[in-house]
Amino acid sequence: MFGNRMISDLKRDLYNDLSFPANDDSLFFNYSTPLAHFRGEICWLRPQEICSLPRLFSDDHHEWQVKQGMLGDCWFLCACAALQKSKYLLAKVIPPGQPSWGDEDYRGCFTCRIWQFGHWVEVTIDDRLPCIGGKLCFSQCQTEDVFWLPLLEKAYAKVHGSYEHLWAGQVADALVDLTGGLAERWALKDLARNTEKERASKVLEKTVFRSLMNLKEKCVMSCSVFSSRQGTSELGEFHAFIVVDMQDLSKVSRKDIVLLRIRNPWGRRCWKGPWREG
Repeated sequence: MFGNRMISDLKRDLYNDLSFPANDDSLFFNYSTPLAHFRGEICWLRPQEICSLPRLFSDDHHEWQVKQGMLGDCWFLCACAALQKSKYLLAKVIPPGQPSWGDEDYRGCFTCRIWQFGHWVEVTIDDRLPCIGGKLCFSQCQTEDVFWLPLLEKAYAKVHGSYEHLWAGQVADALVDLTGGLAERWALKDLARNTEKERASKVLEKTVFRSLMNLKEKCVMSCSVFSSRQGTSELGEFHAFIVVDMQDLSKVSRKDIVLLRIRNPWGRRCWKGPWREG
């Protein structure tokens, strides 16, 4: 399926993508983000140079959960997590059957599909990935020898022009690009304006949670926090999360307790407040 289309671009040596080269042009846009501090430190390595036995996927889903690196693209990674819930979507975005490491036909390239302007666009990249000190410096899976995520991130960066272009964005936009579906964004601050001030918090909480409970089995959900630098908590400043589950504990606790279970793309436990894990 892919061999005939890419054979003209491939030589006996491993494929080098000249349209998205392994240099600063692919990393940076205008050096306006904290990523610019690492200019000159980043090198490009293929997966087999990073670990001994690279894999595209793992049979253990925990091993290929998303983990954010030093790039501020949590919004994109939240959308990537949606692919873990659907084999259909995953196969749509990363078509199966592509030669990978250890295969005789492996040539150092992969093709992903990104939804753009109403149709799926195939994006072919080489598998050279940004590293610092021999390790991936941007996104990676929980187990570092699983590479579907950093390869997809590279394809998405290519679509946008550079990795730095991915610094900050809306989860809704990435969800559309990776599913071909529709996304809706709710700003709780806007909803609160339509509620009496003295009842705003309780009414808003119940209304939103009731709507989310009705949707949780029908769609992918994420949430975001926007805190000033002075008010930044353990949840971070301008950060997005994956909604894993939600529960209404009112009947059990006899109190109005509703909970969202969220996963942090940072890949570590950060919340230290009530109902924390452990």
